[in-house]
Amino acid sequence: MTYVKKPSPWYKSIYLRIAAFFFVILFLLGIAYLIIDVMTAKKYYDETTQKLNAPVAAHMLLEVTPFENGKVQEGAIGKIMHSMMAVNPGLEVYLLDPHGKILSFVVLKEKVKLDRIDLTPVKEFLKTNGAQLVYGDDPKNPGMPKTFSATAVYNKQGRLEGYVYMVLASEKTDTITDAIRESYLLKMGIGYFLLTLVIAFLLGLFVFWRLMRGLREVMDVIEKFEGGDFHSRIPPQPTTELSVMADTFNSMASTLLRNMEDLKQVDTLRRELIANVSHDIRTPIAIIQGYIETMIIKEASLDTTKKDEYMKLILKSTERLKRLVADLFELSKLEARQVQPKREAFFMADLLLEVSQKYKLLAQSKDIDIESSISSRMPLVFADVAMIERVLQNLMDNALKFTPEKGKITIYLAELHNQIEVKIENSGEGIPQESVSKIFDRYYKVPNESPAESTGLGLAIVKNILQIHQTDIHVISQQFGLTTFSFRLPLHAA
Repeated sequence: MTYVKKPSPWYKSIYLRIAAFFFVILFLLGIAYLIIDVMTAKKYYDETTQKLNAPVAAHMLLEVTPFENGKVQEGAIGKIMHSMMAVNPGLEVYLLDPHGKILSFVVLKEKVKLDRIDLTPVKEFLKTNGAQLVYGDDPKNPGMPKTFSATAVYNKQGRLEGYVYMVLASEKTDTITDAIRESYLLKMGIGYFLLTLVIAFLLGLFVFWRLMRGLREVMDVIEKFEGGDFHSRIPPQPTTELSVMADTFNSMASTLLRNMEDLKQVDTLRRELIANVSHDIRTPIAIIQGYIETMIIKEASLDTTKKDEYMKLILKSTERLKRLVADLFELSKLEARQVQPKREAFFMADLLLEVSQKYKLLAQSKDIDIESSISSRMPLVFADVAMIERVLQNLMDNALKFTPEKGKITIYLAELHNQIEVKIENSGEGIPQESVSKIFDRYYKVPNESPAESTGLGLAIVKNILQIHQTDIHVISQQFGLTTFSFRLPLHAA
């Protein structure tokens, strides 16, 4: 059967779908990486800024006294503006009371929107001396935490008068930083990201292609199997889950094919059995019917001698019909392997002597001599006794049929290479060379052989019984000389 592969739409390709899925995942991971990178960079910038400027608020107290008797000194504001803003105009200075209320501030041209600062981050900052990153309130931008520097202000008696709170990243600084960051990301980050994405995507496609190569082979074989190519098998795969699937499929396919062949064989045997039975039983039935009809029609004119002759012919045809049907069913079971041998240990020499004794009288009636070359010290063989006896009987029947009067049949038994070899040899005209390869076929008869002499199934039964025992039957024949049938059986392992 010719297999034609069905074209499938490109969008159904598992490789393209995996590639698209991989691209989406890679793209999302890249975006997440950029976001994490930006956030980490900002955290790093804020932490560095805070650690560098952590002592700024405390150092300011060395030059300025912002509070006096719990109130803000007006002169301190000017001095703070002059000294601190000149050094770093990005700083925003707020003076807080002990509860976080903004008392005063130094912010250039900006409007402060909060009147109170949450002191929790301030206290946390003071507790660690700015060693850890802490975000505090931005009075100008509520909800936008900023890095800061802070210090507590105590009077001479040690009473807390307030706090100095400095926002390190002012709004103007944020604007400049954001512009620089945006420019950096656009020029370098995005470029590097795209380059990395393309390289990773191409490498991923190559890896997927390598991994999918074995899967494509599996899918192609499955499609061929579906299309009718039942002998198609998946080639060996690397030791992965794919190899397990390939081995499982190959085993399943072989089992299915074997079952299909068995079903075909059974169906063929059934058809042959029906055809053969209908053909082969026609002759004996016709003979029986003909003589019975003759006896009925000529009953008054037939004498006793003639009636006895007809009855013997009817009996002979009946026996042949019975033997033919029995052989047909036996051969059909053997060919369908519905019969399994029941192996046991036995002495082949004893079985051969027993079978030869059964044929002594028949051989003497035809003036045929049966000789044996059998040693009584032969070891045990391992086979089905009943089946092997059937083989010997059929071979003896065949030898007697083709051995002429005053001829000879010789039975040999020898031990060869852990096996027992059986030979049955007979004298006669021999088998024509063109018939040697056909004599084991069902219904084959050697030319010039009388149809009534046999069913034509005996040697076919012999061949199938020995095949069930994993051995073969061999024949050597010389024209006008000796014909020898031989087979071997395994010794019994003690």
